[in-house]
Amino acid sequence: MAAMRQSLQQKLQQKLSPQQIQLMKLLQVPVAALEQRIKEEIEENPALEEGAETTDQELETENAQEESQENSDQDLDLGDYLDDDDYPYYKTQISNQGADDEHRDIPYSAGPSFQEQLTVQIGWHALSDAEQVLARHIIGNIDEDGYLMRDVEAMVDDLAFSQGIETSSEELERILGIVQQFDPAGVGARDLAECLLLQLRRKSKSSSALHAIAIMELYFEEFSKKHFEKIQKRLGLTEADMKEAIQEITHLNPKPGSSATAAQRNVPVIVPDFSLVVDEDKLELSLNGKNAPELRVSRHYHNMMEGIARQKRQPNEQEKQTLQFVKQKLDSARWFIDAIKQRQHTLMLVMHTILELQKEYFLSGDETKLKPMILKDVADRVNLDISTVSRVANSKYIETPYGTLLLKSFFSESLSTDSGEEVSTREVKKILSDCIEGEDKRKPITDDRLAEVLKEQGYNIARRTVAKYREQLGIPVARLRKVF
Repeated sequence: MAAMRQSLQQKLQQKLSPQQIQLMKLLQVPVAALEQRIKEEIEENPALEEGAETTDQELETENAQEESQENSDQDLDLGDYLDDDDYPYYKTQISNQGADDEHRDIPYSAGPSFQEQLTVQIGWHALSDAEQVLARHIIGNIDEDGYLMRDVEAMVDDLAFSQGIETSSEELERILGIVQQFDPAGVGARDLAECLLLQLRRKSKSSSALHAIAIMELYFEEFSKKHFEKIQKRLGLTEADMKEAIQEITHLNPKPGSSATAAQRNVPVIVPDFSLVVDEDKLELSLNGKNAPELRVSRHYHNMMEGIARQKRQPNEQEKQTLQFVKQKLDSARWFIDAIKQRQHTLMLVMHTILELQKEYFLSGDETKLKPMILKDVADRVNLDISTVSRVANSKYIETPYGTLLLKSFFSESLSTDSGEEVSTREVKKILSDCIEGEDKRKPITDDRLAEVLKEQGYNIARRTVAKYREQLGIPVARLRKVF
């Protein structure tokens, strides 16, 4: 049996203080959510107030007012208000959020939802009460793009089990046909082909629309792969007829639900954290005012603590608890104010460094002027950890003369040209994008040819790397870019 031993060991560990954790959380909060975060802190901590620091003159006035209030209240028996027997102890707030949970923005709603817009249209058709229930159930299974996400047979079972409604697939198909007549055109489709067909059938019966319907019904797969010549031959169409039919189809909306307005879609608005003004060869950076709110520690709580401390007698147990509570709230308020100030300083420090490293780009707005830059480049200059720089760059925006841009977009890896010069991958992607934008759409440039174009300009990049950059830009392969 092994003998038990007792030993003394020294360990060196790195732990974050509560203040450092609070600062890290505040750093990654964008300005749009910072205001809400400050309001929450003020609600939770009565020792934290909005407003500038109190001046000496204002402080004297406040103290005089408090002394006058104390004199008028000296006849009151405070014991009547501190009797615990009459007021049992309850928690005055609850916490439904874990200690490690991050702050989340409060969702908001503006205008009727897409499903509500569809439900209103039920009343425009002569449906019985039972049919209206079926129509509402169908609408409840339509997503925001306008597609039906549940099979008819599955919905029949859902109605039977959840609502006790007996119906048939044929009856539900009939009601679905009525829902598919709702606006916007194409709503209630089960796939893209049906969505486009629903829209085409609402158009005038022109020859181009009829040809487009035939293509969707008979050769949708071939059309999606852009085998236009094969379709033209099989349908016996002329080149002009085929071109008109393609134009009919390409003008349709593949996501009819997206026709809802931005307000109805609850589209969040980007609020820039920084503002940049370019004055000839000078860059003037400013921080959004909401990043620098005026906060102060409550003078009332500070005076309360001083009053108890000035008493000559030893404080009793209840006064000790009061002192501990007030001290905790005052410390928390000071920590939060310091964290906000440190956040402002860190944001400006990181952004100024980015401006220095990418000065040529910010002066001209030319993406080809963007230099290779990674998080470590900025972190080394500002003497901060890479994770801190990442928190700043991931969710912050800057308003520039060239648009409102995400800080993260200024970072990119480097490539070497034939001359040994290091260039940003953003520069290469810009060249690729310009080449594809200016290509003949009847004969799109292949990845092999794009690689050759880059080599001619001194960028020795393999075809597979060109394909990777093209995919990152969201550009399809040459075959799918071809226009008949």
